[in-house]
Amino acid sequence: MSSARDRRVSGESSPTPPASPHAPAEDGEARHEPGAEIPSPPPDPSAGDEAREEILTALAALAKQLEREHERAAHRERVIDRLHEENQGLRRGELQAVLDPVRAALYRLHDLARREAERWAAPEPPEPAHAAALLAAMADEVADALARTGVERFTVEPGEPYDPVRHRPVAVEPVTDPAADGTVVAVRTDGFERDGRVVRKAEVGVGKTAEPAGPSGPSSPREDGRGETMKPRP
Repeated sequence: MSSARDRRVSGESSPTPPASPHAPAEDGEARHEPGAEIPSPPPDPSAGDEAREEILTALAALAKQLEREHERAAHRERVIDRLHEENQGLRRGELQAVLDPVRAALYRLHDLARREAERWAAPEPPEPAHAAALLAAMADEVADALARTGVERFTVEPGEPYDPVRHRPVAVEPVTDPAADGTVVAVRTDGFERDGRVVRKAEVGVGKTAEPAGPSGPSSPREDGRGETMKPRP
């Protein structure tokens, strides 16, 4: 009887053997090996729907913003085109306003030339001496038209010192008076200036005293201060 009691005690005190990792759990849950990856829970379908809604909302807002920017750019282009057209119109108007005085002077010149042409074609034409006054009147009309554009005529008188800024020498006139050397002795054309700046020089003849011929013959033509050659007249 003691042996049976000993076996019963030993059976109660013996440790329970470890369960196999592959054996199912008592409550029906699956057992996992140590170090094995635990599967993640399945995604929530409602979370994906919310993300899609957010993306669609952001895209719609971006499309509206791009549409507004496009409308602003189109408005700016229309404003620029309108300002350009107005600017061109103002420039054309200013140009026409500048040309109006010139046209008026040319009208007068046309009428003067036509009237004098009829007089000279008549059976009894004017005296030839009147031609000089007629041509001078025409020149004055042209000078008046140029003055309306801001270009003023200036005249040159014989005896003035030669000025390379205002005078263009077209000939050298031999003179015997040393005081006339380097001065204007003949005027071919008037000059014109704008705002004090010469835009066309007056063509003049410059006096030069005769120089004795050197061993190599007569002196060669000299140049003025602006590089323009003044050749003696034959």
